[in-house]
Amino acid sequence: MSRRSRITSVIAALAAVPLVASLAACASTGSDASGDAAGGETVKIGVVGKSDPQWAPFVEAAAEEGITVELVDFGDYNQPNPALTEGELDLNQFQHIVYLADYNVNADADLTPIGSTQIYPLGLYSTKYDDVKSIPAGETVAVPDDPSNLARALLVLQSSGLIELKDGGSIFSTIADIDEAKSKVKVTPLEAAITATSLPDVAAAIINNDFVEDAGLTFADAIAQDDPADPNALPYVNIFAARAEDKDNATYAKLVEIFQTNAKVQAGLDEASGGTGVSLQVPVADLEKSLADVEADTAAQQG
Repeated sequence: MSRRSRITSVIAALAAVPLVASLAACASTGSDASGDAAGGETVKIGVVGKSDPQWAPFVEAAAEEGITVELVDFGDYNQPNPALTEGELDLNQFQHIVYLADYNVNADADLTPIGSTQIYPLGLYSTKYDDVKSIPAGETVAVPDDPSNLARALLVLQSSGLIELKDGGSIFSTIADIDEAKSKVKVTPLEAAITATSLPDVAAAIINNDFVEDAGLTFADAIAQDDPADPNALPYVNIFAARAEDKDNATYAKLVEIFQTNAKVQAGLDEASGGTGVSLQVPVADLEKSLADVEADTAAQQG
């Protein structure tokens, strides 16, 4: 069964949703949320990786519809959500639902998904070892330190046989959940942007897709990764986020459509992910429900 077919089958609620190459929904400033998409507007979109090949054709395609897209590049994941909340951006595109839920709960914010993009496998990379089994006991592996990506990284390490999590693992797993006595390696959390640069100093590192090629690696270099077709995949689908009051903005919806259907954008998106991304058009209502569920679980975890 193909990866696209498996994604469709495991996410039952999305069974009738076509898979297409997509990435970003983008927004307009000051347009009528209940009216038709308007031209002649400038839209600020926060991204991590402005030079990625999907963005230039997207900006061009949006301009053909009378919408000027201004990309605002950020160096790490901690900046785009506060910037959107404060009104410095119209939209951002860099995160999955789990990351957004964690931000909303901790910042008491109401950012919301307005379109799905892709789901990406999270990879383990090494410049010292060709496979997971070659990593000696007692070595150190680096993982991203933001809560959502850290938990997902720990699940990758557990499925690879490098660690064991006391509770079996979840989207809320932390370093404290590692059963050190039953684990092969030590784990050190680092800022997501520098896990790749830590490779000379560690046995291996979990590296987010945004930073793989910047580190001189290819996606094929991963020695382990998670499965995008996992039944729990939906919370890890990447999305475009807007402020809640803008969720029905017609221009935003138009830009989502452009990004999801423009052939050049899709080709650039595929190039950016090294062919690893699986694209989904998830109904916004399903994205909102997933966000609400994860937010509730996150709040409960924090007590």
